[in-house]
Amino acid sequence: MNPTVNGGRDKARVPRPVRSNIRQASVIIPKTGQRLRRTVTLGISPGLTTPDANGAASENSPLLGRPNARPKPSDAPRRLLRAAQRIGHNGFEFARSRTGKGILKCSIAYLLGSLATFVPAIAAMLGQQDGKHIVATITVYFHPARSQGSMFEAVVVAMVAFAYSAFIGFASMGTTIFFNEIVDFVVIGHIIVLIVFCGGGLGLVGWIKQRMEHPLVNISCSLASLAIITLLTKEGAVQAARFSDDKVVQVLKMIVMGVIASTAVSFLIFPVSARTDLRENLISFTDSLSEVLASTTGCFLVGDEEEMQSPQYRTAMDKYKSRLADIEKILVEARYEHYFAGTEGEFGLEAKLVDCMQRLAQNIGGLRSAATTQFLILAQPGLGLSTERRSGKVAVASLEVIDERPEIYEGEPIPKSALKGSTNSILTPGEVFAEFVEQLGPSIKSLAFTLREILDDLPFGPSPDYQFMVDTQYRPSLEAAVKLYSESRQVALSKIYNTNQLNKERSVDVEADFEEVAASCGVFSYALQDFATEMITYLDILDDLKLEIEERPNGRTWSWLKVWRRNQDIRSLEDTSSINTIDQEANHLGAASNPGHRASPITASETHGPQMTHRYRLWKALAVFRRDDTKFAIKVGAGAALYALPSFLSATRPFYQRFRGEWGLLSYMLVCSMTIGASNTTGYARFLGTCIGAGCAIVAWELSGENPFALAAFGWFMSVWTAYIIVAQGKGPMGRFIMLTYNLSALYAYSRSVKDLDDDDESGISPIITEITFHRTAAVLSGCVWGLIITRFIWPIKARQKLKDGLSVLWLRMGLLWKRRPMECRLQGKTSNAYMDLEEELQLHKFLAQLEKVRTSAASEVSLRGPFLDASYNRLLGSTGGMLDALHAMNAMILKETRLSPGVVAILKSTTSERAQLSLRITHLFQVMASSIKLEYPLLDALPSIDHTRDRLLAKVFSFRKEEKSAVIGSDEDFALLYSYALVTGQISKAMKDIARELEILFGVLDEDLLKLH
Repeated sequence: MNPTVNGGRDKARVPRPVRSNIRQASVIIPKTGQRLRRTVTLGISPGLTTPDANGAASENSPLLGRPNARPKPSDAPRRLLRAAQRIGHNGFEFARSRTGKGILKCSIAYLLGSLATFVPAIAAMLGQQDGKHIVATITVYFHPARSQGSMFEAVVVAMVAFAYSAFIGFASMGTTIFFNEIVDFVVIGHIIVLIVFCGGGLGLVGWIKQRMEHPLVNISCSLASLAIITLLTKEGAVQAARFSDDKVVQVLKMIVMGVIASTAVSFLIFPVSARTDLRENLISFTDSLSEVLASTTGCFLVGDEEEMQSPQYRTAMDKYKSRLADIEKILVEARYEHYFAGTEGEFGLEAKLVDCMQRLAQNIGGLRSAATTQFLILAQPGLGLSTERRSGKVAVASLEVIDERPEIYEGEPIPKSALKGSTNSILTPGEVFAEFVEQLGPSIKSLAFTLREILDDLPFGPSPDYQFMVDTQYRPSLEAAVKLYSESRQVALSKIYNTNQLNKERSVDVEADFEEVAASCGVFSYALQDFATEMITYLDILDDLKLEIEERPNGRTWSWLKVWRRNQDIRSLEDTSSINTIDQEANHLGAASNPGHRASPITASETHGPQMTHRYRLWKALAVFRRDDTKFAIKVGAGAALYALPSFLSATRPFYQRFRGEWGLLSYMLVCSMTIGASNTTGYARFLGTCIGAGCAIVAWELSGENPFALAAFGWFMSVWTAYIIVAQGKGPMGRFIMLTYNLSALYAYSRSVKDLDDDDESGISPIITEITFHRTAAVLSGCVWGLIITRFIWPIKARQKLKDGLSVLWLRMGLLWKRRPMECRLQGKTSNAYMDLEEELQLHKFLAQLEKVRTSAASEVSLRGPFLDASYNRLLGSTGGMLDALHAMNAMILKETRLSPGVVAILKSTTSERAQLSLRITHLFQVMASSIKLEYPLLDALPSIDHTRDRLLAKVFSFRKEEKSAVIGSDEDFALLYSYALVTGQISKAMKDIARELEILFGVLDEDLLKLH
């Protein structure tokens, strides 16, 4: 095969395969179960073929067009009126949208939260201490523009944050009281509080924040930091070695008030249900799935990738991927609603449904991979169609039935004429593909037609009822369609492989080309059948879900409250969940603890044998302290303790209090991030938001004249546009920082002006707003600067280096996977997990997602070496993700083959040598790439190629089919496992060549400093 098949090839356009006529196919009508004989064409969905998107003329465009006349000067007022009407209409539509309603809810919740400052009766409930503005701040942080399930989650994390901060506060008070009254040496108590409770407590908060990486967890960590800092450094009980629960009670009251205000607005004003969102997204996802299935299948049968490269197709793919990501997020929120409503059984079935849809998406990925490989083969010069088949034109139509013929019902046999094709003139791999399509095309189109008809109706009807649209006839119709497809495929493949032209002696390269065409077509046909089989499972789950919702045979359970039955009911419930499957976790733990579970590619006899020294054991035991997250927690805690030190010294405590050091320490906690780039981004947003909020507070205070109604109106207006920043633009930190500073200044000044505080700090009852904002801004700036100093100079973690190291480790892990020789594990009778279990696969994908975030942070780092090449690293991560998807596809195929047939065993044994060489070559290339990016060293000019080794494997399969197939192979499905293997290796070969090109861009010029001998 030409080495350019899987990457770096000449992109010369070759005419697409052409079928001179369209044969009839047996089609199963889903709603009736009838089997009809019709001619079916397949192509891009009508919704995707919108030429107007690029400004091109459509069939509705006038022939002569419209005159491009200039507007007259007298038309200017009319144009202004129309523009004003258009703006008003757009504004009204935005206000009616979900985003607009969410912004309104946020503003109402903030207005309610600010009443704790403006209404004397409510303010009196919080005592004479300052900080009443925290109620309004909590309504901003836990805003109501979220679903009811997300609000339940917000309440839980807020209470956990309060409990943790209360524990730290009471423990600190108890420690200082003990050392003051029992030991009579309070300084030791202060030192322990500063190191253990302040440094350790805040360090743990920072560790949890980075570990969880969840928006609500981040907010709760900010709330916990604020409470801990207030109790330890501002309230004074710890310094005075006395017990006081006043501030703890006040914090609890403020959290409860703020959460109640947000929850009430969320539930009473334009309520949003995650369960309803889940159904809406399931409907949208199935529609997108239907379009992508039809489009991909149509493009494959046409043999040209132009449609798959079109903006319309890309838009459909983006919508399909975004819907899948939204469904996974909404499912987590829906879980809380189901638990609260006592419908855990319904949630378990919904989780099963989402898991099934993820598998359907994976099958779509298999269809796209097979189609892409086929396009690459047909794009090679000399491997396209022969001259005899290059005439004509294929019309790409929508997935509809055309040229209806007399009906043939299911009991009638398939006419033999339907399987006739011209198989006597196969000259090139392109001709082989054309013959595959000639024979398999009608069956593929018929099954795709049946699938799309079902997908277009599923799973629910329109809002607000969302009635189930599951027809009882769908399942038997789909089973009949799968059976018909399987039979037709067997007959068609047998006819193709038994032709004399295909079995002639040819060169190794040509045989490899023929077999690669067979592999891509075979994988496409198998993936389509797997998709249909998974659709049957999808229909079964929908039937169970319909029964659970309409009849509820077990009633409402609330099993999560029955602690005494947790090991029975809750575990059986969670077994059905795609979020946290206990059986899978047990398998993963068992796999990790069993040394014989997987043949390790690394032998470490020196470290695990009797020669292990005590020093080495100690070094291994301290491994946790060498991890980046542990170092991050330690340095965050150390920095917090140093910043809080002035609050424990009698000489510096007045200065700390006057300049509001607690807000500087909070800013420090917010700015500290794992990498320098992330800290730069957060620090900039924090400081800019503080300046904007301080400026708005000064304007609001001066214009309002200390009038509470005017201040409330200004606060409502502030909450509207900051809610737009948070909800509509998705810039949560910026919007929260603005409102936090506004509350700290304007609301705090009002509390002081009405004598609602028990101190005379900052001008007493006649507050000077500029002095207040100056103190807050100076504190925030000092906290930001201190955070940047800590992250840059103490165990600095550079995002650029972390990204390179992460890619290196990821490629090494992927290389070790190939060193295990995946097919050999099954051939030797080992378990399916001997190659790669589900936990390891999940870890690889999570690690890649983390590297995506690191890449975003790296773009914010400043380096004298030059700008960060974000586009190149984005392509590197994209290629790596493609290789992980390919590994997942092969792993899914291996897991599916629970028992190997004699034919599969014979094929694998005959290709043992070729597969071993190919696995070692792939492992070698992974190691070379990992070394290159780790050392920032350019790749060699002559890298070993996978293509020739892969060609020998494909030629061996071709030879085996020709010489030994009749003796040992029961059916052509025995080749499915090896076909998937060949397709995956082709995708990895192409991805590796793409990575090599990007590494050449990044490190193409050799730095002489790397070669210096020091």
